[in-house]
Amino acid sequence: MTKADLVDKVTSIGDLTRRDGEVIVDTLFESVIGALKTGDKIEIRGFGSFRTRQRNARTGRNPKTGAKVDVPAKRVPFFKPSKELRDLVNPNGVKSTPTGESSHSVDPHHPPAM
Repeated sequence: MTKADLVDKVTSIGDLTRRDGEVIVDTLFESVIGALKTGDKIEIRGFGSFRTRQRNARTGRNPKTGAKVDVPAKRVPFFKPSKELRDLVNPNGVKSTPTGESSHSVDPHHPPAM
């Protein structure tokens, strides 16, 4: 779903113009971004919560040249879905591990620690 699809969905629910729908969607996004910029946590019951997490500085590698690159510390946005949302996405009672992955699948980009 794109932002335009979301605006269409909002305008179809009520007696709103497309411009009104754009204002509503933009205001929601700007509010979430503004709160995350100031370090606040946003919690929407039944949906999930948005917050920022601190990533420490590290030494990375340029994948093309193999040269070492210093990656500075930074804050990154993080979304944690609510239990209700997880249950709606997995309606058949599929249990997941605490990291959100099933126990038999392995992410090829983040293999498990040995």
